[in-house]
Amino acid sequence: MARNVQRLSQLITTFGPGAMVDLPTRSILVGGLERWEMRENTFKTINEQRLSTMLEKRLLKTGRLAEGRTLSLRTPPLIEDIQPGKTPPGVHVTVFPTWFICDAEKKKDESGSKEVRRRQLVRWQDLDPSGGKRRFIGDDGKKLDVSPIRFVGACEKGHLQDIDWRWVVHGGEKCRESMWLEDRGTSADPRETKVVCGCGSEISLEQLFTKHRLGKCKGERPWLGDQDPAGCANSLRLLTRTATNTYFPQVATVISLPAAEDELSRLVSEHIGTLKKCSTADDIAAARRFNEPLSAALEGYSDEEVFQRIILIGDRTEQDASLPAKLAEFDVFASGNPVIGENRPDALLFAETLPRDVWDPENDPACNGIRNLIAVHRLREVSCLYGFTRFEAAPTAADDEVEDVQLAVDGAPLGVDTEWLPAVEQFGEGLFFHFDQTTIDSWRGSETVIKRSGDLHSGFDRWAEIRGEGSGKEQDAIYVMLHSLSHALLAEIALVCGYPASALKERIYALEHPLRPGAINRCGILIYTATSGNQGTLGGLVATSKGFSSVLKSALARLEICSNDPICADHEPTSSNDDRALHGAACHGCLLVAETSCESRNQYLDRALLVDTMGQNESAFFSD
Repeated sequence: MARNVQRLSQLITTFGPGAMVDLPTRSILVGGLERWEMRENTFKTINEQRLSTMLEKRLLKTGRLAEGRTLSLRTPPLIEDIQPGKTPPGVHVTVFPTWFICDAEKKKDESGSKEVRRRQLVRWQDLDPSGGKRRFIGDDGKKLDVSPIRFVGACEKGHLQDIDWRWVVHGGEKCRESMWLEDRGTSADPRETKVVCGCGSEISLEQLFTKHRLGKCKGERPWLGDQDPAGCANSLRLLTRTATNTYFPQVATVISLPAAEDELSRLVSEHIGTLKKCSTADDIAAARRFNEPLSAALEGYSDEEVFQRIILIGDRTEQDASLPAKLAEFDVFASGNPVIGENRPDALLFAETLPRDVWDPENDPACNGIRNLIAVHRLREVSCLYGFTRFEAAPTAADDEVEDVQLAVDGAPLGVDTEWLPAVEQFGEGLFFHFDQTTIDSWRGSETVIKRSGDLHSGFDRWAEIRGEGSGKEQDAIYVMLHSLSHALLAEIALVCGYPASALKERIYALEHPLRPGAINRCGILIYTATSGNQGTLGGLVATSKGFSSVLKSALARLEICSNDPICADHEPTSSNDDRALHGAACHGCLLVAETSCESRNQYLDRALLVDTMGQNESAFFSD
């Protein structure tokens, strides 16, 4: 039987533990980490100590990691290099939900004027075992094809379970009659969809959305095969199995930074996954004795030298991990050093701060707000899945240090006793733009920008009021301006760099001073591309740095008029009830890009903060 295959990145970003996946004849639930076949030589350990330490603190704080436990980062099981005849490793799954509906039968309603489509509800164990449980044999002996029911029960803690349809329809009364799902219209109105029983009892889908109607949550975690030992006091909520709010992965992403100052530091960093468990020089000796590759790599260095270097690197990593991930990255990219990292094929980061006459040869006024442009010839991005949420989206890269406790939902664990987390590493290239802080501060302090910022603030307040407590994090006008510029550059650079627009990504740096909350003093944009397993890049992104001023001017010129103007330019954030309340002048015609490219789900955008539009608000950063 052929196995269903997923890409490594999909197991991190889309179909991780606890996610439901549609297959042709059933829906399955991806198993927890204990159900991943992590046999020897079937996975790769990713050394990114800064990310590991950061996640250890985050999971310990939220109660998802045991005290004193350390984490390693591993790739999902790989199918390469498997011996002939040996079953490749994989991820075990569970059939979920276990309620199915049969092919529709059509009949007339009580009045005889309206057609009703009926689908009998059946359980997984009642399906015909022959043919892979794809059909149900009715009382008349007819075989009916089945499909998983669309509705399941879940709660804000990520718990998931089948709805007890008999209890929902009958309450405490016992009944063994057959049940059907009936659709009485074509409008998808919940009032026209009912669950009915042969005994005459029925309930509409609209009623199932009523609070407490599905009963109490049992704390079931079918991806782990257990119930939450802490129990659950929440009520079940109706969840449409294929809806987008069933699974939001919690993914932490960092750009690897150069840490090695000499050969020993580099060697220790490469083997830190093994060496970090050593607490004495004697442990180093033991590790060397039982690990031949490690012994060969450290040849010529004493056990004491290696141990002291582990302590030094650990102290630095602990210090870096105590800061927001983006803060450490910004300080490296914006250091002003001519060369950042090392120019080696196996280097994790190699970048150059370019002379101004390379990227702005004519001293164009449009570039006055940009202090430096850094060509990142090689970078490594490491993304790690550490949990997931349901109903409400997990924090994005823009939220950076937003924790679960600030959300209206709780993050769910990936395993029962977590020792490692799934991660992927991707290599690529990019451009980093370091903005002049004086120019930023002067623009941010102008009356027109303050007014525009107030409009965006009011839009966020309305959005948060509609969504409820814990909806998200408000972003300053500086972030909105940088984010909008990033989207404009993503679209323009894609036309000349050779990469498709969907292959480009962004990281926005609008960072507060560590000692002065609210004071943004680190401003930058990283536009990059990274591909899993790719050890080289095309170089097209870095090549656009030459004469960058023309790329910038062209990107800004495209924003002056939008195909949806004047509606786009005149949009008021406070007039929207949806995510457009987080936008100023922004729409699919001008600033919205592929979701895979944006770090903020296409929120917090306003081209009026970049150029003058028909709206005439005079708050443009790039004004004439």
